[in-house]
Amino acid sequence: MTTTIALTPAGFASRAAEPPGTPAAVPASAPARWSVAEIEALFALPFLDLMFRAQETHRAHFKAGEVQRSTLLSIKTGGCSEDCGYCAQAARYKTGLERERLMPLDEVLEHARAAKAGGSSRFCMGAAWRGPKEKDLEAVLEMVREVKKLGLETCVTLGMLDGEQARRLAEAGLDYYNHNVDTAPGYYSEIITTHTLQDRLDTIGKVRQAGINVCSGGIVGMGEGQHGRAALLAQLANMEPPPESVPINKLIPFPGTPLAEGEALDPFDFVRTIAVARIIMPKSFVRLSAGREQMSDELQALCFMAGANSIFYGERLLTAGNTDAGGDMRLFARLGLVSI
Repeated sequence: MTTTIALTPAGFASRAAEPPGTPAAVPASAPARWSVAEIEALFALPFLDLMFRAQETHRAHFKAGEVQRSTLLSIKTGGCSEDCGYCAQAARYKTGLERERLMPLDEVLEHARAAKAGGSSRFCMGAAWRGPKEKDLEAVLEMVREVKKLGLETCVTLGMLDGEQARRLAEAGLDYYNHNVDTAPGYYSEIITTHTLQDRLDTIGKVRQAGINVCSGGIVGMGEGQHGRAALLAQLANMEPPPESVPINKLIPFPGTPLAEGEALDPFDFVRTIAVARIIMPKSFVRLSAGREQMSDELQALCFMAGANSIFYGERLLTAGNTDAGGDMRLFARLGLVSI
């Protein structure tokens, strides 16, 4: 049976003839809302077909070969009261990570200047809090204002916010707020019990109302399975609108956390997750995030082919290591990628 796959201007496949084994549930164009079943059908496509469709979708909305770079800095490390099963910063787990105070402004700006000099366009600041207290928020607001003066986009992740806190961050000039939904709705309580998914969504709603761009993604490889990965992506894609930035993190199993001994995710399953995210969120930046330090150049190249067009740049991601900047630049040169 001869199969032809035509692509619409939006980058979605319409099948003139159904190839053997192709799930019938794969939509020919972007639906108003993505069902988990439709997303699972994308995951079930033959790998090369999925990659082809993801690359065509990517090129319909972004310039090929352009990758946005962000630098992430932990401005307050450790001592978090939450029980996220993947996190080395949770106070209840014995991970060897010491609680630190909020970093002073001058030290933050030193890191921000170095990030800009290294080619990053966005500077992300993360604090291990359930939510910021007033005195801490005032200090973060000043950080946002001063980093903006350096000509960098600003992003913070501070835990849960109320509407007034979101408004003040917007007034300070914050460009992005990171608040990951972490994992699938039906799997959430297996990973976190000290807050709910709805708590996360409430903060994202307040951030949207304040006029701040949303950075929200999740972590894969926590035992959620392909169905769970599809449900996670459905949660993100069906936001109105979807997040402007979607970080896809591969679990880093920290010793001392409940997920330290989890089974490693198959690399091709990770690439499939990137590709499906690109197809169902065609206008979002899909960020290759935590776990890059353990990825080969070849695996990262597949992720870029699958539609990843953003990375965290620099040798540290909060408490985890990251690919060194020199290695990233060598890989970019080998692949013909351009930083934006």
